[in-house]
Amino acid sequence: MTSPLPTSAFSMKSPFGRRAVALSIAAAVGGFLFGFDSSVINGAVNSIETQFGLTSITTGFVVAVALLGCAFGAVLAGILSDRWGRLRVMLIGAVMFFVSALGSGLAFTAIDLTFWRLVGGIGIGIASVVAPAYIAEVAPRQIRGTLGSLQQLAITLGIFAALLSNAVLAGVAGGASDTLWLGLEAWRWMLLVEAVPALVYGLLALKMPESPRFLIAKGKPDEARAIFARLVPEVDLDQTMRELQQRIVTDQKNAGVSLRGPRFGLQPIVWVGIILSVFQQFVGINVIFYYSTTLWQSVGFDESSSFGISVFTSVINVLVTLVAIFLVDRVGRKPILLSGSLLMAVSLATMALCFAFSTTDAEGAVSLPAPWGPIALVAANLFVIGFGASWGPLVWVLLGEIFPSRIRGKALGVAAGAQWIANFLITVSFPAMSSWSLPVTYGMYAAFAALSFFYVLLRIPETKGMELEQTETLFVRQPKAP
Repeated sequence: MTSPLPTSAFSMKSPFGRRAVALSIAAAVGGFLFGFDSSVINGAVNSIETQFGLTSITTGFVVAVALLGCAFGAVLAGILSDRWGRLRVMLIGAVMFFVSALGSGLAFTAIDLTFWRLVGGIGIGIASVVAPAYIAEVAPRQIRGTLGSLQQLAITLGIFAALLSNAVLAGVAGGASDTLWLGLEAWRWMLLVEAVPALVYGLLALKMPESPRFLIAKGKPDEARAIFARLVPEVDLDQTMRELQQRIVTDQKNAGVSLRGPRFGLQPIVWVGIILSVFQQFVGINVIFYYSTTLWQSVGFDESSSFGISVFTSVINVLVTLVAIFLVDRVGRKPILLSGSLLMAVSLATMALCFAFSTTDAEGAVSLPAPWGPIALVAANLFVIGFGASWGPLVWVLLGEIFPSRIRGKALGVAAGAQWIANFLITVSFPAMSSWSLPVTYGMYAAFAALSFFYVLLRIPETKGMELEQTETLFVRQPKAP
């Protein structure tokens, strides 16, 4: 009998590793689209508001409506991917991205733009579920964690690519509202360009093998084994197949398990996941990636400089995500989250202080006198560093660790849904709140960052280096000694 291949003997430079990496990168294009679609609206917000005569409230809704589609798409992806397979659902997501890009870029009114944003949101929701699931199901166990982190990295790269393309297109045209090619304004090309990565995603999905887990669940173990034979060494093949078959049997047995419990209708551990997800969004991170170009214009930077600042911020986000991936299994989850909360709270409070000194002219334009403009810029980028190196990637790590296996799938779905809803609330409220009071708006985000520090300090144990079966026991309250 052969023994399983030790972790130290597996190399990503081997043929098996290279194939697994290639498939994971292909699947992570869905994450790239996720990040791209989330941030591409950034450079177009002002032009859309002017073009269609929107108020701050309707502008917020047009920007945020995609997030409602995300929640629906995430639920839909889970159902359809188990019925039709991961690849078919990837194709559906790619088509929705592609159609949304064309429809949004050629929109005639705010109403049809809202509809196409909603369609794109459904595509985001699909990608947010199917891409990481596929990676987890094709990745050899020795490098599953590393390959799984590609999804978060792809999201940050998508954000960077969207903001960079926005800056380039606006620069070529002379401004986001100026005509670029074929009689269309630059902001329309910002939205149209998403069709390119969407097309790439669809073509890759046509070339990729189906998930072995789906094939086994559908009674096709020979096909699954043939795929795994190209991804894991022969000495590890039998164990990989056995473990996967056992997990599928376990999942089928737990299909009817309920999340209901004594804490406001849910099990306490589910609330932990919901609260972590809500804190991740209530610090206001997506305000930076959806509205930063508009924000920097409002405080005195010209449009070109504002685009450049947004691109620079997205580069920082990519770099600190790499730092978080490197440190998470070395330093631990809790110290990184606590440090991130502190840095976010201080930087957001600084931004609130800066905007307390802002002035508004007769046309409603906000400006910051020296030295508050540069201080606000530095504080905003420190906020991105604090988030990107901690709460951005680590919340997803914890959500994958804290739930018992019998409810993990359902609980993750609830936590992800809470995240989309929280994201929607922050995104849709920012234009109206910022028009009312930017100091109060950023002060509120700072308060949530401070609360997140105390929540992690008091309620979240360290899970570094533990087996999944151990981590779930950390959240069970032990009975008091008599």
